[in-house]
Amino acid sequence: MTQRSLKAWQLRALIMSISVAMAGYLAASLWGGWQEVARAFVQVGIAGTLLALALSLVNYGLRFVRWQLYLTQLGHAVAWPTSLRIYLSGFALTTTPGKAGEAFRGVLLKPHGVPYPATFAAFISERLSDLVAVVLLTLFGLAHYPEAHALILAGGLGIVVALACISSRGLLSAVYRYATARRGKLAGLLAQLADILLRARRCHRPHLLVLASLLSLAAWSAEALAFYWILGWLGADVSLAFACFVYALAMLAGALSFLPGGLGSAEAVMVSLLVVSGMATPTAVAATVFIRLATLWFAVALGLCCLMRSRHDTATTETTP
Repeated sequence: MTQRSLKAWQLRALIMSISVAMAGYLAASLWGGWQEVARAFVQVGIAGTLLALALSLVNYGLRFVRWQLYLTQLGHAVAWPTSLRIYLSGFALTTTPGKAGEAFRGVLLKPHGVPYPATFAAFISERLSDLVAVVLLTLFGLAHYPEAHALILAGGLGIVVALACISSRGLLSAVYRYATARRGKLAGLLAQLADILLRARRCHRPHLLVLASLLSLAAWSAEALAFYWILGWLGADVSLAFACFVYALAMLAGALSFLPGGLGSAEAVMVSLLVVSGMATPTAVAATVFIRLATLWFAVALGLCCLMRSRHDTATTETTP
């Protein structure tokens, strides 16, 4: 089997697995309550649906700007059109544990002169920046649900530990020297990790850390705003602060669970908090399914389209004499 046919097979397998995942998610979500979900789509309407999708695009756009800042800071400025397609392609693998599949961007960036350690450094910086934004958003409605203190504290502790590890250049350099002076797979992995974290330090200089945090906060606030409007269209009487809190806490629960795309955990938190606020369970489920389709699965579908385009370009390059 040739390299080209192998790549084509891998792409078909990826498309099939994502399609099965989407079908399974829809089947599980609609089980026993498809009437309410259908009614929710009617209530939100085409204009509301397009607005929710537009706010999701705002989220992706702001996160891409942050990604470009990271790549530039790491010394690898990729042309915006190409970089955007590659960045969105990573969304096809959002439903992997901890969104680790998004690091697949490194495979697509390698031909453009970006080494894998630089991609991983940008990826780690992204996840940390997202965590900062989500934790900050949960603070808006913390008074509504004191039971969430432990979860938010866990997220905050994760931020502190990650920043402490990245900021300690002396420790990382010592680990890198120690690992490179030894043989073995474990030492090699440790050296690579230290190298990635040393590179990631460039993405967390004070001015860039502040700018990236603001971009992240604006990006996730856009999707939280879409969630608030969806709840309003479905008849829920909740404040914007509470909607932001519910959405952010659900995203935090999904991230800390390390489940693929936070599936199950994020939905459970979202539905539970909406029911506690007084919303009927079928309506809460419908609102949750709607926002997840307009954010998570919209990103996966968009990423899949860009991934197919990236594969087409790669195939064209391979066949060019």
